[in-house]
Amino acid sequence: MTTTTSITTSITTPHDLLAAVPFLIGYHPENSLVLIALRDDQLGLAMRVDYPQEVDLDQIDTLASHLVREGADGALIVAYLPEQTLDSEPVLAPLRDALSLRTIAIRESIQVQNSRWRSTICIDPGCCPPEGLPLAPICESRLAAEQVLSGRPLPYESNAAFMESISFAKTPDQLTMALGKLHTINYEKAGVHDLQQAGAWAVDRLLSGFAHDGFIRDYDLLALVLVRLDDLTIRDYAMGLITPDNIDSTWALWRAVLKIAPQGFIAPVATLFSAICYEKGDGALATRALDRAFADDLRYPLATLMRRVYAAGWPAQSFATMRAELHPKICASLFGE
Repeated sequence: MTTTTSITTSITTPHDLLAAVPFLIGYHPENSLVLIALRDDQLGLAMRVDYPQEVDLDQIDTLASHLVREGADGALIVAYLPEQTLDSEPVLAPLRDALSLRTIAIRESIQVQNSRWRSTICIDPGCCPPEGLPLAPICESRLAAEQVLSGRPLPYESNAAFMESISFAKTPDQLTMALGKLHTINYEKAGVHDLQQAGAWAVDRLLSGFAHDGFIRDYDLLALVLVRLDDLTIRDYAMGLITPDNIDSTWALWRAVLKIAPQGFIAPVATLFSAICYEKGDGALATRALDRAFADDLRYPLATLMRRVYAAGWPAQSFATMRAELHPKICASLFGE
């Protein structure tokens, strides 16, 4: 299951809803069931699952329970049907029942298939003909224009393109050479505290340099950071540096590093990037980043914890609050009170 948080806008028509879904999950979905929480008519948590081949009552119960945890009083449903699916009711009817049992009102339910859409709760054939209506291009949507003007990128055309956005590209030769000189942290030749301080300062320099230049200039510095992120204290220090003021440049930095970091150095970077994505409301990309962390280290503890957090629908703000409370303690252990 992929989750993400809300976008700030108003949904007044089915066209608005259909335009909002790709922004909520990061790409134009296919073969998907999307459930969106509403609270006081505001968009909240959005969840996407693969369109079920068979009715899974446990999965439906889990989706409905997440909306209860969100405090939702309403819901929007968009079902992107596989081409061979003839009837959406076997899936949508149990979902509607589960929401109704929890007194969550269904404000709209739409099915999309073969580039056409129709409401499954509208009984007026004049506005919702059985054959459906053509999907309007997202570029013609008022909602899409609002999101782009607010700085949000256009959604990817497909899940494959979305996944490719943080896939490994190529490790620069300069970085490979720099990593070859460092290998691992050697706490035996120098004090742990001194090396940890140096690691934290390296992270500071990398962040400030990228914020100034917009690209990675010093590969020796990046190599040092990659090696030191293996130390959990340094990784947690780097996570604590994320603030509302620097979240965009920090997101861009760790995304750039994630695309070039070689095997064995990916898991810490992927979890850092995942945390930022989650706090920015991009649950789909946050989940994809964790996949990269597990591909590098199947038992990476923080990735396991974060996957549980995402699956539980834990509010992103709670995660940010936890980081903010932990960071002063880490700084005190590194630099003193």
